[in-house]
Amino acid sequence: MNKAIHTEQAPAALGPYSQAIQAGNLLFVSGQIGINPETGQMVEGVESQTKQVLQNIEAIVKQVGADLSKAVKFSIYLSSMDDFAIVNEIYGGFLQKPYPARSTMEVSKLPKDALVEMDVIINMDA
Repeated sequence: MNKAIHTEQAPAALGPYSQAIQAGNLLFVSGQIGINPETGQMVEGVESQTKQVLQNIEAIVKQVGADLSKAVKFSIYLSSMDDFAIVNEIYGGFLQKPYPARSTMEVSKLPKDALVEMDVIINMDA
């Protein structure tokens, strides 16, 4: 049985999807962009957006009693691969070894003209 996960500590979904879905021991967190959940506004700049994205993901994951140490797969979408180094540095500060598997790709456009978006799969039994 799939269970929708929601927290007020992360932005509400921008469309017909859940912040996350728990399916057994896996948590699938939907793509998060740099929206501050308190203001509903996008934060400015790639550094701030990256931090906000990861804080939003942490809030969703915390809602089920897990943390980023249980992440098994991240996907990162960048509006410009020129931002890879700074996003990678900030991302690394939120995670610890063993690091999860990851894909990073440049895309032509993200929702709300975001500079970065991330989604993650969490193994809650890890």
